[in-house]
Amino acid sequence: MPRYLVVRRFDVAEDEMPEVGKRSRKTIEEGYPEITWEHSHVVVKGDGTVMTYCVYDAPSEEIVRRHSDDLGRHTLDEVLEIAGDVTPADFPP
Repeated sequence: MPRYLVVRRFDVAEDEMPEVGKRSRKTIEEGYPEITWEHSHVVVKGDGTVMTYCVYDAPSEEIVRRHSDDLGRHTLDEVLEIAGDVTPADFPP
């Protein structure tokens, strides 16, 4: 199954993000069972803008975008298909 990196800019404050996370999970469980939310990185920029970098397993970019539309309260900056993963262990000295 393809994996996607989803970059979002939220229209909420940092302290509101737990509720957004709950809503995202509920939206996936109730409407998008074919999506698996692996994990997310939350970044708060200097101006207070909350960004997330989320990894999803999903059958298509289109379904990831539909989930994003249903979630709301953010701007979807990018959906990128992940070509692979590496760690420092993949590059021994």
